[in-house]
Amino acid sequence: MRDFHFLPSSNNLYPQPMKLVPKKYILPFILITSLFFIWGFARAVLDVLNKHFQDFLSISITQSAMVQATTYLGYFLMALPAGIIITRGGYRRGVVAGLILFAIGALLFIPGERFLSFGIFLVALFIIGCGLAMLETAANPYASELGDPATASSRLNLAQSFNGLGCILGPVVVGGFLFSKNGGSVAIPYSIMAVAVIIVALIFSKVSLPEIPQKEGDDNNSGNYPANNHGNENVINPISSSIRSLWSSPFFRLGIFTLFCYEIAEISINSLFINYVLSAGWMDKSAATALLSFGALGLFMFARIAGSWIMSRKPASKVLLICAIGATLGAILVSFNWGIISAIGLFACYAFEAIMFPTIFAITISGVKGNVKIASSFLMMTPIGGAVGTLLMGMIADNINISAAFLIPAIAYGMVILYTIISKKY
Repeated sequence: MRDFHFLPSSNNLYPQPMKLVPKKYILPFILITSLFFIWGFARAVLDVLNKHFQDFLSISITQSAMVQATTYLGYFLMALPAGIIITRGGYRRGVVAGLILFAIGALLFIPGERFLSFGIFLVALFIIGCGLAMLETAANPYASELGDPATASSRLNLAQSFNGLGCILGPVVVGGFLFSKNGGSVAIPYSIMAVAVIIVALIFSKVSLPEIPQKEGDDNNSGNYPANNHGNENVINPISSSIRSLWSSPFFRLGIFTLFCYEIAEISINSLFINYVLSAGWMDKSAATALLSFGALGLFMFARIAGSWIMSRKPASKVLLICAIGATLGAILVSFNWGIISAIGLFACYAFEAIMFPTIFAITISGVKGNVKIASSFLMMTPIGGAVGTLLMGMIADNINISAAFLIPAIAYGMVILYTIISKKY
């Protein structure tokens, strides 16, 4: 397979094009990128489940928001333990553990459907969220480290593009099954996912993922302790030092808050997309699901690929600022409920938000002085923002109207604008 070549994303210090992924890291990059597809698929299916449970279990929009809330609570609670596990055991063990947790949660959909228990479904989603937190805590920093730091934003955006592919296929495959004329068993697609991730876990258990050499002060090497020295208090002390060092950085704290706000916008818009389309009377549930997959999330994926290419030639911070302004204006247009203009605003949100997560992640993690794994675990707590945003939008939709609810993501995108402005001081 040929190497990828891009210009640096953050400066013009290099006269020749740079390799996005060095030849020695191409296979690990391909393997780790497959994980982006898995969690993109799994997270996108939540948007279908949100509407499915409203109809299947006769619950309100606010109640169905617990689908996202429970899943992303798993992210929040598991992210830091995931960082510690990956620090001590390495990226490969973290990936395998995450896949196993995902499979366990997916299989719990069988008793959940058998007993028609929303509670069992929520427990299953919580466990899946824990597994996804493990995967993302490992894969995001690993992908960003597989090459020169100058191309980290472009490299992570490229890997995240496969997340977009998963997002496209998730709703159309599972939604097409659940919203068919005869309906469908929600346990079937989750059982298939469980089998698939078990196979992937077996593959990762047999391959070797090279640990990337870290800079001085890394959470995996500082203190001169071995990465796999379980039970040694010398392991805990450097981790504690890393946590104190990270939280002493105003820029790192700003990055966490900005990702939290971004997740409020992205996840809540996805969660209520089908509801919004149905409320506008555009189409039925099956067509709305297809529009979410091929229209909104398809645009999201291609915008992320385009963003990766653009940031290989333009400063990532400048591209991020333009996109944050575009997404904010798009969400405001949706809130005005101006028919086709609001519809354009809705799709503008997907186009402009596409590069935000990997770009904010890469910029923030670039300044952590080697504390990459623990830093990643804190950054992966931020999807809890999606639970907050979905609940807030659900309450506004139930009590006012669904268009007004889009003021929540508009405010959240506004924080990304502030991030790009404030980050110039650091």
